[in-house]
Amino acid sequence: MAEKGGTDRELTNEQAIANAYGVMRSEINQLYSKITELEMEVSEHSLVINAIQPLDPSRKCYRMIGGVLVERTIKEVLPAVQRNMEGLKEVISQLNEALEKKKQKLLEFETKYKIRIKKGDNESQDEGARKEGSAQGVLVGPASTEKE
Repeated sequence: MAEKGGTDRELTNEQAIANAYGVMRSEINQLYSKITELEMEVSEHSLVINAIQPLDPSRKCYRMIGGVLVERTIKEVLPAVQRNMEGLKEVISQLNEALEKKKQKLLEFETKYKIRIKKGDNESQDEGARKEGSAQGVLVGPASTEKE
């Protein structure tokens, strides 16, 4: 067994090394999970955009904003949904960069402490943690014949 009286920077205890390694793997799994969640939201935004783009811009539609259904027109909603989708893509890009940095640090840690994995790699395993209530929906109403 290794001695306990090491410095803060250098891990000397096998258990401390294993714990630090587990934390790093957990952070990587969380990043994978968040990226997957955001990619699903981008997919949903894309479906909404494709559904409402060919419709009449003055047509009524309903958008869920903070749990409240708000009546708008397609002309008002479409740009907002497109902006949201672009923002999600930007966040995904930033998360992918952070993921690559974490993976590099993990690789360096494995090399430094000569860590070898005996079992299969479960990096892409989904933790099942999903956040609800953060999605914004759009509902398109029937075409009206009323003139305003």
